[in-house]
Amino acid sequence: MQFLGRLLDTVSSVSTLFTNPYRVRDVPLADYAGGGKILLKEEGRMILYRNTQCQSWDCLLMCPETPNVTLRLFQVASEEDAMNWFPQYALKLRPFYETLPLKAETAQPIVDCIRSHPDWSSAHIAVETGLRECLKHNYVQSQINARNASGQTPLHRACERGDSACVKELLEESQARTDIKDCNGETPMHCAAKQDTSAIIQIMCLRLCPGVNELNSNGETPLHVACRLGRVDAVKALLEGGAKCDVNGGTGYAIHSAMKYSEKGCVEEILKADPGQLHAEDSMYGGTPLHWSKTAEMCRLLLEHGCVVNYLSKTGESPLHILTKKGRFEAAMVLLTHGANANLKGQDGNTALHLAMKKDHIELIKALIVFGADVEIHNDLGETPGLIAARTSKGPNRKILLDMLCSVGVQRCLPPSPGSPPPFSNNAKPPSNKGIGFEDIMYMGAAVSAMSRVTSEVDGPRMEKKKMDRLLCLDGGGIKGLVLIQMLIALEREAGLPTRELFDWVAGTSTGGILALAIIHGKSMEYLRCLYFRMKEQVFRGSRPYESAPLEDFLKKEFGENTKMTDVRYPRVMVTSVLADRHPGELHIFRNYDPPSVHREPPYATTATFKPLTTPQGWEDEDVLIVGYTEEPPRKCRKVTDEGVCRRE
Repeated sequence: MQFLGRLLDTVSSVSTLFTNPYRVRDVPLADYAGGGKILLKEEGRMILYRNTQCQSWDCLLMCPETPNVTLRLFQVASEEDAMNWFPQYALKLRPFYETLPLKAETAQPIVDCIRSHPDWSSAHIAVETGLRECLKHNYVQSQINARNASGQTPLHRACERGDSACVKELLEESQARTDIKDCNGETPMHCAAKQDTSAIIQIMCLRLCPGVNELNSNGETPLHVACRLGRVDAVKALLEGGAKCDVNGGTGYAIHSAMKYSEKGCVEEILKADPGQLHAEDSMYGGTPLHWSKTAEMCRLLLEHGCVVNYLSKTGESPLHILTKKGRFEAAMVLLTHGANANLKGQDGNTALHLAMKKDHIELIKALIVFGADVEIHNDLGETPGLIAARTSKGPNRKILLDMLCSVGVQRCLPPSPGSPPPFSNNAKPPSNKGIGFEDIMYMGAAVSAMSRVTSEVDGPRMEKKKMDRLLCLDGGGIKGLVLIQMLIALEREAGLPTRELFDWVAGTSTGGILALAIIHGKSMEYLRCLYFRMKEQVFRGSRPYESAPLEDFLKKEFGENTKMTDVRYPRVMVTSVLADRHPGELHIFRNYDPPSVHREPPYATTATFKPLTTPQGWEDEDVLIVGYTEEPPRKCRKVTDEGVCRRE
């Protein structure tokens, strides 16, 4: 029976040996007192035995706290493995068992770390396992700034693990250096910048940290790294801790990295710290942050801060050129609605329309033409956008493009050949412009130009030498106001004068009223075109009736909160509206001129029963709410005055 018991023990030992020879186990010390156990080495509390019963080499750690039980750190079947690992265990484990009472569960991660990272010092292992008490051991202290095979110090590891307690211990008690670079040229601060938390950066920045603005091998400071990874809290902590925004890296400044990866929060923090970064040029292409933008949201962010939309980089490209080449329609639309010049020439004399034609991007082509792109402009090779379309466009887009170009007046989409008739001569009829009335607009513009009045400046309002007044009536229809704008642009082009100088009276309803007010304030049609596309995003959202608050806020921003109808005397303007703060609503005409009856004596016949006409100066009652466009139902009243006016909520 005793023989069978020993046999079972041997089988169990062999089974354990082959399953996990490096698992730390509690074993009775008496098992190594009998025969078959040969002591090979002893260093400190560690002993290496050869177990002849199961042909293994066993490494034991003696524990004074448990004299009858020892820790078996490994039991391997190879003498080579035993002789390799025993000296490493003996050297690197000593600070741990001299500082802490080790048990199997605490010793296991230490020995696993020794085997997984034989190049690590005891200080690295203490950080990795979170055993901060061992950092005070004299032997560990001597290794505080030791570097492993990848060049990392224990402080690098603590920052990578996000262990703020270890970082604090290393900096305050052990005087760890923050300027040591690993094989990638990264300081501990680079590692801290990769973390989601700002706690480590704040701890490191409490003392003067020389690594905060160091460049790594990829030309990135910690701020670049945090921007690339979108660590907003880290960016904020770095900026507060002395990080500079104007350190030029491999591809540019930190803001360029944030724009490249569309990290909005990081861009906002940088612009708060240094608004001048809005126009910073990158070292590679000489582009501004807007050149690096990829999304509509990022474009809008920079444009709202006042960046230059038509800036050319060192490579001769504007942001619109780049977005067109990349086919980023939504972002390109944001640029166009904020004043991007569709005819700006870039590399090789190409406009954005040339590039869009090469890419056969039908939506971008339409957008560029709407925003005034010249379809007849030549690049440095003498190519027009139409010629490029004829050469490169394939499939169903080809006919659409060529028809569209002809509809806007393109004379030829192919290079002339010897003997070919002139474009659209007697032998070649021009394409018809069915449905759009393009020629009619041109004839109208020419007529208006011929009718241009002769003006003379005198004291007071401008006096006109003419026999008749010209009235411009602008219809409503929400976003359809863009059609009116395009027509007025064509009229201005033919007449050679701005709309404000072509008409004596301007009347408008709904969206036409907004246009009328913009015209008398001298806003250009190109600006209004951009304005309407922005209104589409901010005001004309969802289904009708639209909310009035976004429209009111938008108009206040464009015309000013304190602007009055009487601020502009000429041309005369009338805007139809509804006083919707009362029930039933009342029709009302807002104007910048006095009605003729005001100057009559008496103003009305004695039998008149309607109220007197009001003057522009009399419309400043704060209780009046104008809702001419939104078709919003009247708001509920909190109080009705004696005059019957409903005070709005």
